[in-house]
Amino acid sequence: MKTKKFVDDLKTKSVSELNSDLVAAKKELFNLRFQNATNQLDNTSRIKEVRRNIARIQTVISAKETEQN
Repeated sequence: MKTKKFVDDLKTKSVSELNSDLVAAKKELFNLRFQNATNQLDNTSRIKEVRRNIARIQTVISAKETEQN
């Protein structure tokens, strides 16, 4: 249910807001990978979760762009 709410929130946002969310998620993923490489990351499953959130954001962006055309 948590992911459905996340996707519903994404669908209500504009493309520019989604792009800013995408940049923030990619920065978070970079930081998580860096922490993992230096053995500072406790919750490694967060990497998988952020990767999937990035994919969800990109899917909603592409759906909105094809909807406009």
